[in-house]
Amino acid sequence: MTTDEEIRAATAAERREQAALYGSLTDEQWNAPSLCSGWRVKEVLAHTTMPFRYSTGAVLRGILRARGSFDRFADRAAHRDAAALSPAELLTSLRDNVDFAWSPPGGGPLGALSHDVIHGLDVSAALGLDDRHASPQRCALVLSGLRPKQLRAFGVDLTGVRLRATDAEWSYGEGEVVEGRAQDLLLAVCGRRQPAGRLSGAAADRLAAGSRG
Repeated sequence: MTTDEEIRAATAAERREQAALYGSLTDEQWNAPSLCSGWRVKEVLAHTTMPFRYSTGAVLRGILRARGSFDRFADRAAHRDAAALSPAELLTSLRDNVDFAWSPPGGGPLGALSHDVIHGLDVSAALGLDDRHASPQRCALVLSGLRPKQLRAFGVDLTGVRLRATDAEWSYGEGEVVEGRAQDLLLAVCGRRQPAGRLSGAAADRLAAGSRG
């Protein structure tokens, strides 16, 4: 069983790798679309670093102003912060908080790791740089923490499907086998659209089509 300390160490490693990735981007790449619908790369990093810059009170007030919707608040905050902060300032926020400990409500340390890993893939996969990022072990760790309720929230139908990673020790479900790298399976279960051929199996096309960003 993975301990909280090990998860926090994995989160710090994830942030260090993301800092290196973001530090290598061109102006064009910063403004390129990510896998998150309506967000450029810059908005994704603004969102990823939001826990470092927002107090709990500020988040709660933002949700109230967004009529109780966290998703609406997060979208507004990402666009606002991406407009107000330069790429260098957002990158500094990430670099200065590599070891920052936080947990989303009810998510624990694994929730924080999941937040960083998934949004890191939203950028690296969209830019075609996922071979330079995405530790299979961290992706599998995030996958292992997903529960049926969370999977349903992403709007992906896994009925009759067994997912199996080819680069990590992880599988899920029963039925027709769909195989792929842990990072591609993670994007699939999070409803992200992917190029054809990333997954193999009879139900691969259904999962690769995605449902939301």
